[in-house]
Amino acid sequence: MKNLKRTHYNTDLSVNDIGKQVCVMGWVQKQRHKGALIFIDLRDRTGIIQIALGDHTDREVFETAKKLRSEFVIAVTGTVKSRGKDVNEDRKTGAIEIDADNIVIYGEAQTPPFEIVEDSNVNEELRLKYRYLDLRRPSLNSNIIFRHNVQRVTRDYFYDNGFIDIETPNLIKPTPEGARDYLVPSRVHNGKFYVLPQSPQLYKQLLMVAGFDRYFQIARCYRDEDLRADRQPEFTQIDLEMSFVDEDEIYEIIEGYIKTLFKKILDVDIETPLLRMTYDECMNKYGSDKPDLRFGYEFVDLTEALKGCSFKVFGDAIENGGLVKGIKIDEDFSRKEIDALTEYVKTYKAKGLAWYKNSETPTSSYSKFLTDEENKKILELFDVKTNEAVFIISDANPEVVYASLGALRCEIAKRKDKIPKNVYKLLWVTDFPMFEYSEEDGRWYAKHHPFTMPNPDELDKYLNSDPSKIHARAYDIVINGWEAGGGSIRINNPEMQQRILKFLGYEEEIANERFGFLLEAYKYGAPQHGGLAFGIERLTCLLLGLTNIRDVIAFPKVQNASELMSGAPSVADKKALDELGIEIKEKK
Repeated sequence: MKNLKRTHYNTDLSVNDIGKQVCVMGWVQKQRHKGALIFIDLRDRTGIIQIALGDHTDREVFETAKKLRSEFVIAVTGTVKSRGKDVNEDRKTGAIEIDADNIVIYGEAQTPPFEIVEDSNVNEELRLKYRYLDLRRPSLNSNIIFRHNVQRVTRDYFYDNGFIDIETPNLIKPTPEGARDYLVPSRVHNGKFYVLPQSPQLYKQLLMVAGFDRYFQIARCYRDEDLRADRQPEFTQIDLEMSFVDEDEIYEIIEGYIKTLFKKILDVDIETPLLRMTYDECMNKYGSDKPDLRFGYEFVDLTEALKGCSFKVFGDAIENGGLVKGIKIDEDFSRKEIDALTEYVKTYKAKGLAWYKNSETPTSSYSKFLTDEENKKILELFDVKTNEAVFIISDANPEVVYASLGALRCEIAKRKDKIPKNVYKLLWVTDFPMFEYSEEDGRWYAKHHPFTMPNPDELDKYLNSDPSKIHARAYDIVINGWEAGGGSIRINNPEMQQRILKFLGYEEEIANERFGFLLEAYKYGAPQHGGLAFGIERLTCLLLGLTNIRDVIAFPKVQNASELMSGAPSVADKKALDELGIEIKEKK
């Protein structure tokens, strides 16, 4: 009797199957023994169905059912029956049950460390330690299946559009791309190391040189960096590259993908072409290169209007090359709320928060320091109406204004419940700066990566005078305030690539040592090419309305990059270290 064969998953059954003989398998969610009756809630990956036993049930089968406890693994054969008026409206199978004629126990279970139910009060560390139990929870289980469906639709779309699925290596030569690499020692080549790829960037460019035209891969990537809610040391990206294209052709392919994905996964129609905004426009309006457009609160620039202002907080910021910007909110605020928001913006290095609220008795933190004309200018620029408030931030460093006011805009929308549900606002952010300067290191870095094509006219004009003015042919796709994907047109000229690498501090000898294989390949004819990559975890979170990518990863890492369930990372065997010629020294 133990060689039973499943005929249906639980939620495949419905009232249309009443009278059928079926076999279902899964885990016992709950057993309820009510004298002459026993009811079992049986759970599989699709959901729960009720199993019923009574006076008519074979006594041996009834006795087996009495032994069942939560998380026992069983198979049940029986007949699908109607539950009559006793319908469970909260369950997909709530109108039916299975009248059991046989039960086989495949695996007994100890009492689990926590109950396998939704919303139980269990800390995340315990859930992650017993992740294989946590994954039995319907919500987490369905998240993983949802991600599978995202990947299935993704593959189908790119296959249908002529992309070739090609795997690239996971043991590669170190080629710095921004984050810290994971090193892998070579036993055969003693003292030498591979690294795990941060992305397949150079390999997909080489595939364009090889003539494949349209490459696609769902690729594993690795970055040894500090974690937060939307970061993991290992992650997956939808990676693609195209030859003989410009930005518009890439946008068209990606917009087709997004339209298909949202329709097939969520039955949501996305209007294309998507909105496009330059990086500079995004920063000036929203203080972010990934603005959330589901609500308003655009920045109002007061810098010109307040030039020469006698109020030192505003005047000094402008005089020292800074900005004065603000946002208008169609809500009233208490002083307690304003004080909390003032403390909030200080975490973004803002020195304070100037405010005005037009309630029954208008009040302000700055009005008394300004002339009547200056106050009038501010109110006119904001067009303030009754029960509206204004928040202003000034600083000599424009980045502080952008970061703090941009964060404040989003925080107020959350606190005032201004973010609509089930609404998707997408846009392309274009024309990023090619380089960014690090005060800490005293040098320039590539904003995206050093293989991004710059604007050629700006490169010649500004590289040696003001590199901040050079724009890259780079683009991000933003969904509801998250960077869902990003890419660029690539450099395909070896001389230009050498020039960029030299500017970034890679002299010719170092550049050839690090990237020589790419530079050499370009000498044999490289087409114009470009591509893009989506983080699949982030994209799945966006579609599900989640904020933590751990919720769509089967076995995620925690903040310190360890995996609580298996205990990774662990100490290596001394014999293995000796074979690799590695000695562990205490970290200072």
